Amino acid sequence: MLDVSVTQLGSNSEVGTLRVAILHRPGAELQRLTPRNNDQLLFDGLPWVARAQEEHDAFAELLRSRGVEVLLLSDLLTEALESGAARMQGIAAAVDARRLGFQLAQELSAYLRGLAPAALAHVLMAGMTFTELPTDTRTDVSLVRLMHHGADFVIEPLPNLVFTRDSSIWIGPRVIIPSLALPARAREAALTDLIYAHHPRFTGVRRAYESHTAPVEGGDVLLLAPGVVAVGVGERTTPAGAESLARSLFDDGLADTVLAVPIEQKRAQMHLDTVCTMVDTDAVVMYANVVDTLSAFTIQRTLDGLKISEEARFIDAAANAMGIDKLRVIHTGLDPVIAEREQWDDGNNTLAVAPGVVVAYERNVQTNPRLQDAGIEVLTIAASELGTGRGGPRCMSCPVARDPL
Repeated sequence: MLDVSVTQLGSNSEVGTLRVAILHRPGAELQRLTPRNNDQLLFDGLPWVARAQEEHDAFAELLRSRGVEVLLLSDLLTEALESGAARMQGIAAAVDARRLGFQLAQELSAYLRGLAPAALAHVLMAGMTFTELPTDTRTDVSLVRLMHHGADFVIEPLPNLVFTRDSSIWIGPRVIIPSLALPARAREAALTDLIYAHHPRFTGVRRAYESHTAPVEGGDVLLLAPGVVAVGVGERTTPAGAESLARSLFDDGLADTVLAVPIEQKRAQMHLDTVCTMVDTDAVVMYANVVDTLSAFTIQRTLDGLKISEEARFIDAAANAMGIDKLRVIHTGLDPVIAEREQWDDGNNTLAVAPGVVVAYERNVQTNPRLQDAGIEVLTIAASELGTGRGGPRCMSCPVARDPL
């Protein structure tokens, strides 16, 4: 069991010195990817898993070398599953009786209840095929069992777990367990919810915004400054989700201004943090092709409810909300082809470990030098395999504790 740290959990910015982060080391769930299912499971290729693990290990070690406590999601899940209530919660989320039928669902649930915590955690993350069902599972009473191929999934794998940013969001001292938009990722939030509910590390942590009807994903939520939150609205986060989140943050006193930022609904720009991330208290790295077109609606609480200002240029609306004269923008340059290539390779998806210090993929050979020229320290990691799921260092990390600004 992990030692319970005295570190104060919570975050009020994207750039305060990072103290604790949740990562997920790529595992057996990635070995489930095939040319037949990778699109459905949201991967653009089939990663070489051993190399992806090496790259991720280097990422985790880099964070540790900067004083960050790295919590691995698989360890947290295994430890949380020591709780009987956690086991029931995880199994209930994984076993879909509507798809499997009553008989098979009942037998599978009974089998899973008998597994040790580590073995159960493996199944909840990596999934299970029909071939892997216990040999004593009855076939004469389950039409579902008879009509599926052995390699079909009785429990779907979760290859996108590596992107821990999306399934929990810390704003101030509270954590949000959001609703993820796409079926391939829906159960990730259930595992995250289980961890926060049952792991002793998070005893006493209060929740915020628990709507399960309007999707919001962590990659769309940027903490621009204390009390100022930007929310991307596009492929994964809906306008209703952004509005509901704003109302909840206002009600809980966690924000005074929320910027709703429309982004294109396409794979390359699935989240706001694929086109813009904070690199310092007054600076962002941004996809060059959207600097002048990215806009925002400013939402603020009034005595009568909400006030939504007219659409304005994002960098102007952000600076105004943050109370600064100008938001510094760093990008790849004006060559649209280079900008598009490096945006696709997550050049705009950096993780700040302190003000003016970021982790970035080494492959972004145009963006990284421009960051350095702007006074930003860039810590690079390899990503030949980690990048196949379309996510950079920010996507792969959930900051649990940062020093307040």
